[in-house]
Amino acid sequence: QVQLVESGGGLVQAGGSLRLSCTASGRTFLYHKGWFRQAPGKEREFVAAITWSGSSTKYADSVAGRFTISTDNAKNTVFLQMNSLKPEDTAVYYCAASLNWRNYSPDYWGQGTQVTVSS
Repeated sequence: QVQLVESGGGLVQAGGSLRLSCTASGRTFLYHKGWFRQAPGKEREFVAAITWSGSSTKYADSVAGRFTISTDNAKNTVFLQMNSLKPEDTAVYYCAASLNWRNYSPDYWGQGTQVTVSS
């Protein structure tokens, strides 16, 4: 049984920052962690991912340079630092864990946390 529990969502002004956290339980140590987001009426989209060791990361073009993903394996936690937030970033953000890195395909999902960016 694997569980991903997210926190850190909320309301922020455009240009501001927010940090999301996701704590994993279960046998997820070697899973690659990542974040997706979904806005109302839109498909869930990839945001960022990091290898289990933290050695490599990848980002969607829409967030590259603004968002940073990191992990603290000792605490089984993955973070998403979001800077220079835009109204277009408004969405429910989901933590994910995947054994696949080449094509990041989550095996597990968190419950989601709402991020709202006001102009």
